[in-house]
Amino acid sequence: MNPEPRVVEVENARQRARCIKRIRRFFDRREVIEVFTPVVTETGVTDVHTESVPLADGRFLRTSPEYAHKRLLAAGVGDLYELGPVFRAGERGRRHREEFLMLEWYRVGWQWAELAEEVLELVRELTPDTRWTSRRIAWRDLMLQHAGLDPATASDAELRTVAQDAPEHLDRPALLDWLFATRLQPALPDGQLTVVHDFPACQAALARLKPGEPQWAERFEVFAGSLELANGYRELTDPVEQRHRFETDNRRRNELGFRPMPIDHRLIAALEAGLPECAGVALGVDRLMMIDRGVSDIAEIRILA
Repeated sequence: MNPEPRVVEVENARQRARCIKRIRRFFDRREVIEVFTPVVTETGVTDVHTESVPLADGRFLRTSPEYAHKRLLAAGVGDLYELGPVFRAGERGRRHREEFLMLEWYRVGWQWAELAEEVLELVRELTPDTRWTSRRIAWRDLMLQHAGLDPATASDAELRTVAQDAPEHLDRPALLDWLFATRLQPALPDGQLTVVHDFPACQAALARLKPGEPQWAERFEVFAGSLELANGYRELTDPVEQRHRFETDNRRRNELGFRPMPIDHRLIAALEAGLPECAGVALGVDRLMMIDRGVSDIAEIRILA
């Protein structure tokens, strides 16, 4: 017989239930509908930084409900959100688990800045004991401030001068990501919610490029101190560009020795049918509970983990 759950696990279960209830109240007040989409998917993701968990039948556990949500948006569902488990292979540490609870939502007709503000409102509501300050800063300005380089003009060799301990095999997009994670992110101050926006175009993922400044993408991330909480975009709606990005990802995966991933043609079809102008964001609920509880290890807020 298995032992009874520890007292801390009982409290974790109660905290999780309270958090989920408050999230649902937050969106109910704003008339955003809750949806439930499949956890098992026909395709994984092409992103070179994210590995899908494969199943024996050739399908995958979802890394995000994003593709399903965009199909619903194209069908005319309107503003929506989902709370549910997602899975990412090989992610384990003090801030990561292979399975975690994600909150993802989309706002039709919104710009990224409006959605970023709503993220801050949600975080403040769910962490009422913390008196947060907040700041918005462009990715480029953060790099200039903490690394002394302008990523728009710096050569690969110049990037290497401030990243001498980075792995040698990293290409430019991966090197920029490494610099952000090791130089910029740790410098973000405690007690502050920081919105970092306008990421390099090579890190656009599924975000639009900035009108008139195509070297930057309309992507943002929200940090509580140095802890990443949320990642959002003004969503790409062009099916041709989306297919091109999938193919580019797979070329990079092949170059790096990773398995190329099947393209989600149902997502492409949804974009061809007409994805409305919208902004979307994904937020790690486990990390939000870490902040509310004042702990630094995700294991401390897990249930039966």
